[in-house]
Amino acid sequence: MNHILHTGRLSLGNTNQRCYSSFSKMMRAVCVDVPGGPENLLLRRVPRPQPKDGEILIKVHATALNRADLLQRRGLYPPPAGESDIIGLEVAGTVDTLGPGVKRGWRPDDRVMALLCGGGYAEYVSVPEDLLMSVPPNLTLCQAAAIPEAWLTAFQLLVFIAQVKEGEVVLVHAGASGVGTSAIQLVRLFGAVPVVTAGSSEKLKMAEKLGAAAGFNYKEERFSQGVQHFTGGKGANVILDCIGGANWEQNVSSLAVDGRWVLYGTMGGRGLEGDLLGKLLSKRGHLLCSLLRSRSLQYKTELIQAFSSRALPYFSDQPASLKPVIDSTFNLEDIAEAHRHMEANKNMGKIVINMIPQKQETQ
Repeated sequence: MNHILHTGRLSLGNTNQRCYSSFSKMMRAVCVDVPGGPENLLLRRVPRPQPKDGEILIKVHATALNRADLLQRRGLYPPPAGESDIIGLEVAGTVDTLGPGVKRGWRPDDRVMALLCGGGYAEYVSVPEDLLMSVPPNLTLCQAAAIPEAWLTAFQLLVFIAQVKEGEVVLVHAGASGVGTSAIQLVRLFGAVPVVTAGSSEKLKMAEKLGAAAGFNYKEERFSQGVQHFTGGKGANVILDCIGGANWEQNVSSLAVDGRWVLYGTMGGRGLEGDLLGKLLSKRGHLLCSLLRSRSLQYKTELIQAFSSRALPYFSDQPASLKPVIDSTFNLEDIAEAHRHMEANKNMGKIVINMIPQKQETQ
């Protein structure tokens, strides 16, 4: 396994912080000077961010990979204006420093997890306090790092966008992905029925263990036929779709009358040919599109509050009814290998990057 370690010059990016001469004010972070493949990920020392008004500096113990990270590395998904250009949309760690104006009673060494606009592939990150959540006591920080982006995305799609109802059938594409494994469990929590697509029998088996009522291997069968058979010809009330163009005809065929097709990614392409509008109109279907990273701080705050109220307690139940699914863990030095693992679609669940070796992690 090839390790990456480039510690020469600094990559200041968009931190807008003064350069600290003290070694203690520096941190390791993954930088991308030139967009491209995993080999373009560079590990070096950069200035540690300082918390602004209402922000908290987190000492990062672990972060996790997302498809958006791969796009940003290739130069296809830049961070919102004013945000860190360091990749990484979620972290778990401990409170290091409270910025001025913090109001919610956080204390140093509190175990927290956070949703980010960027900056997660680093030893420290500064975050608005409203984007922090307490780590459930029965979870390690490695497990907690797998929660913020995937679970908040799935919760947002189901609750804020699709407004899923008890008894409805929800078709989840990429059922073994981070968002997919989260969505299956949340659909069950809300009293609805999850069915999934995936590209291997192993992934389908895992999805069914998590609660999927049925699974369809899109490489071997038309999932639309499976959905129609499972629902007795009624179709799925909700579709969570991260694939896009390649699936549009089967999605419309799978959709129930008055169903909601929620598009949140285009892994299968953005172009399409055919009578999408006519076929969607005949179903009185709703096509809803959503992204999370570009949302306002107020929206994310409301999302975190709703998730913390309706879902987060179920990670601590005995036995816990919700659990993050972790495929594999890598050290920060092996970040390129972690990216290759995701690009090969090998993962079932989340890929976690440990900033601190697990034996040193605060449990």
